[in-house]
Amino acid sequence: MGRVGGIVRNFLHKIKIVSIGSYLADLAVYAIFVFGYFFLVRHFLGDQVKQVFDANKKQYAILALALIVVQGVFLEMLTSAMMRVLRHKVR
Repeated sequence: MGRVGGIVRNFLHKIKIVSIGSYLADLAVYAIFVFGYFFLVRHFLGDQVKQVFDANKKQYAILALALIVVQGVFLEMLTSAMMRVLRHKVR
C-alpha cells in the first residue's frame, strides 16, 4: 500500500502544479485583456459615456452596468478561446 500511496501523492502533486500554472497563465492573459479593453473603451466611448453621465445619472448607471457585463462576457470568451488554442499547441 505504501508504493501505491506514494504514486497517488506524486500524481496529485503534479496535478496541483499544472493547475496552479494554468491558473496563473489565465490570470496574466486576463489582466492584459482587461487593461486593453479599458483603454479601448475609454478611447472610443469616453466622450459618449461622459455625455450620458452629465445628462442623466440613471442612464449612466445602466450604461455602466451594461459595459461591465459586456466586458465580462467578451473577455471570458476571448480568454477561453485563447487558452484552448494554447493548450492545443502545447499538446
